[in-house]
Amino acid sequence: MILIDKPENMTSFGVVARVRRKISEAAGKKVKVGHTGTLDPFATGLLILMSGKMTKKCQEFLKLDKVYEATIRLGTTSTTGDPEGEITEEKVAKAPTLEEVEAAVGRFKGEIEQTLPQFSAVKINGQRAYKLARKGRAVEMPTRKIMIYSIEILDYAFPVLKIRCHVSSGTYVRTLGEDIGKILGTRAYLTALRRLKIGNYDVKDAKTLEDFGVVD
Repeated sequence: MILIDKPENMTSFGVVARVRRKISEAAGKKVKVGHTGTLDPFATGLLILMSGKMTKKCQEFLKLDKVYEATIRLGTTSTTGDPEGEITEEKVAKAPTLEEVEAAVGRFKGEIEQTLPQFSAVKINGQRAYKLARKGRAVEMPTRKIMIYSIEILDYAFPVLKIRCHVSSGTYVRTLGEDIGKILGTRAYLTALRRLKIGNYDVKDAKTLEDFGVVD
């Protein structure tokens, strides 16, 4: 098991490929390496990798709870819910007060039903949703029940809202940010996302790629 603090603007597969190359060079042979759950390219934080025979256990980690810190920009939308999409400014008549933001955020604590984002790897009629989205095909996305064990406001100064949330597996924090914006009537998207924990594993115990000896 290898705990990596994923850098920004790199895919999870890119991290796996670099670690695989480093381990394989040290072993003098090709070593299998896999991850236990992706992070979007713009996101940073904990990525658990498995190598060798441990790759068979990757699926066991997919169902673990996760803790994230997210930065949400109110009054702006993105076609993907994150910085990688087309950004559009929205007119906001009045900035929400802290009390209004607290009330909106509080509505998402507990079991909720979340509509999966179109820019995701969910399969729709056998095809990945994000591939259909890139072709401009509008599809009705399914919903799923998720659990938000805790959600707290770390900082708020309009238009920037920072939160920390402890969520069940399968939760899309991008969608959570967008939904908070809808409740407030401002619209919103995520400008930053950091995964702090997966189950009992903490990013504090993770190595950066540089620590691991990966030089790009």
